[in-house]
Amino acid sequence: MKVKTILVSQPEPKMENSPYSRLIEKSKVKVDFRPFIHVEGVDAKNVRQQKIDLNDFTAIILTSRNAVDHFFRIAEEMRFKVPDSMKYFCQSEAVAFYLQKYVVYRKRKIYVGKRLFTDLTPMFKKYKDEKFLVPSSDSLKPQVPKTLDDLKLDWKRGVFYKTVVSDLSDLRNVYYDVLVFFSPSGIESLLKNFPDFEQNDTRIAVFGNSTVSAATDAGLRIDIKAPTPETPSMTMALQKYILDANNK
Repeated sequence: MKVKTILVSQPEPKMENSPYSRLIEKSKVKVDFRPFIHVEGVDAKNVRQQKIDLNDFTAIILTSRNAVDHFFRIAEEMRFKVPDSMKYFCQSEAVAFYLQKYVVYRKRKIYVGKRLFTDLTPMFKKYKDEKFLVPSSDSLKPQVPKTLDDLKLDWKRGVFYKTVVSDLSDLRNVYYDVLVFFSPSGIESLLKNFPDFEQNDTRIAVFGNSTVSAATDAGLRIDIKAPTPETPSMTMALQKYILDANNK
């Protein structure tokens, strides 16, 4: 069956010439964007109930842009002036770059991984005597605590924000040829919003092993997967599938 419409379960990219723009132009398909989940911050009272005092920490471990936003939001709510001596360990360059929204880069001690959390291991070993805080959502990838525990670091996790299922009731009678998911939470949102969802001819595209597992566990048929050696990005996987499907 041909593909004419795609729903991506994420916010629309802000950059003009995004890979999706090129996909739309090249494959002549309609692509809509709708976040299936959203983030809500917890308040300072909730953080205090987790027995977290920001004065106790000398280093912050930041795994995402959300972690950056909510750490500084909580610091402001608690009237905590983040000292210039604070060290920041950022999982990726994108997170480190985003940190500039809050701190003057050249005056801070910022350590950057490549992509995976374990890429930070050499830096953690070098600064193993710091007291680390991990501001996170209510779901944290198991690799994070495992890495920190294996290194025997002095660290504490704080739940600063939560991932919440978005209301998608207005999509009940809207049909798309392909639904695109990037996290298990997106699959969870689909099933919570539409417990009677029947896949039928809808193609499901998933990114990442954890999303594959969630979709499989939910009994969904996976038609498009990324990343693969041949298609490292979701847009490349979609383009390849559309090329095959629409030229039959």
